[in-house]
Amino acid sequence: MIQRLQDRVALVTGASRGIGLGIAKKLAQEGAHLAFTYKSSAEAALNLQQELVALGVQAKAYASDASDYLQAEQLIESVLADFGHLDIVVNNAGITRDQLLLRMTEAQWDEVLDNNLKSVFNICKHAVKPMMKARSGSIINLSSVVGRSGNAGQSNYSASKAGVIAFTQSLAKELGSRNIRCNAIAPGFILTEMTGQLDAAVAEEWNKRIPLGRAGTVEEVAEVVAFLASDAASYVSGQCWNVCGGMQSS
Repeated sequence: MIQRLQDRVALVTGASRGIGLGIAKKLAQEGAHLAFTYKSSAEAALNLQQELVALGVQAKAYASDASDYLQAEQLIESVLADFGHLDIVVNNAGITRDQLLLRMTEAQWDEVLDNNLKSVFNICKHAVKPMMKARSGSIINLSSVVGRSGNAGQSNYSASKAGVIAFTQSLAKELGSRNIRCNAIAPGFILTEMTGQLDAAVAEEWNKRIPLGRAGTVEEVAEVVAFLASDAASYVSGQCWNVCGGMQSS
């Protein structure tokens, strides 16, 4: 198999499960060396590290909270010390704290904005420095279709993911002259451990809203990430790619 990311170094935040796990595996299959973070799932992170190493690449798990500015700075320093350079950044870490606005607490708002949006600022703030020096890099930020259309009970999550899109577009304009590409991905209803816990009737209602008639897989999201990280997307920047089976068309 042709490996599009041979010997490049990628950082994926929140990779111990879900979409981040699929992304880490796909990038490693494409030949990239993997630095990835986790917050609490130490055992799962170690298992993933061993699985990636078995694919023939370097891999290291870092316990790090991307929403913490100093931890993000220390993370980038550690990745550079351990791997020597940084070519690809995938900001995947995020949470939900769903609630109707009238019942939403300030803490629920702040926690989601910190974990989903401030984290992207923190990681990019420190990662772009070595990328600018190398005059090369690809940054991919995970948004969501609800960042485009909104969703009842998710005003905090939707706002954070809309912010990710605008942040990505702005960064693409700032960094294009240094040959650094910045893109976002907006997944729709994707099969993960979290969505797998939904009642069957709820999942079916979601499927009815999707023109392709089914949920997506983490592998399908990871394929788009790998494309955007590769030279095949060398003229793609400032875009938000919907991976949603047609549920969101603009």
